[in-house]
Amino acid sequence: MSVTAVPVTPPSSSTRLWLWLGLVVAIAAALGLAWMGTRAAVAAKGTNEQFLAWNKGQSGVKTTASGLQYQILVAGDGPTAQEGDVANVQIEGRLRDGKIFQPQAGGPFQVQEGGAIKGFVEALRLMRKGSKYRVWIPSNLAYDEAPAGGPSDELKGKVLIFDIEMTNLMTAAEVMLRQQQQQQMMQQQMEAQGAGNASEAAPEADAKPKK
Repeated sequence: MSVTAVPVTPPSSSTRLWLWLGLVVAIAAALGLAWMGTRAAVAAKGTNEQFLAWNKGQSGVKTTASGLQYQILVAGDGPTAQEGDVANVQIEGRLRDGKIFQPQAGGPFQVQEGGAIKGFVEALRLMRKGSKYRVWIPSNLAYDEAPAGGPSDELKGKVLIFDIEMTNLMTAAEVMLRQQQQQQMMQQQMEAQGAGNASEAAPEADAKPKK
């Protein structure tokens, strides 16, 4: 039984070129993935500076002049927080290794220096009502300068990672108006209490001494 040989047409020069280009791209992609994996591993176990340098290049992450890094998870469509405003936020804080040091909780924070750690206040100034951010706060914007001996000692030298959702925002003018209303209410209550005490003491003051 004879077998008829089927002639194979040799690939053209253009086909060989595309084959070589495909091979080069595949090798480059493999090297790139290996490099990225190595860099990520170094960042995870390396210094804060190495981690932040790696994180800076991640998709959607922006870095401010101070070194704060943030990523917009939900943009929000409300007003942007201004100096003196009070933001009602939901937060959760963790460290680079994933350890949660701040369980999810909510509360008001004033958008001004001293209202919270520097990096947290800076993040609030970037946010709109209804937005949600993930922020990476370098240690120098967190607790490095906090007095020794406090509960924040274990967070010194750490990069803090917060998920922050701004659920409400009260302007500085609204805050001042509410404070004035509260002061007026307290003053009225004190005046009413004083008038009540005076009316109770009046019969004794008018009473004539017994002979």
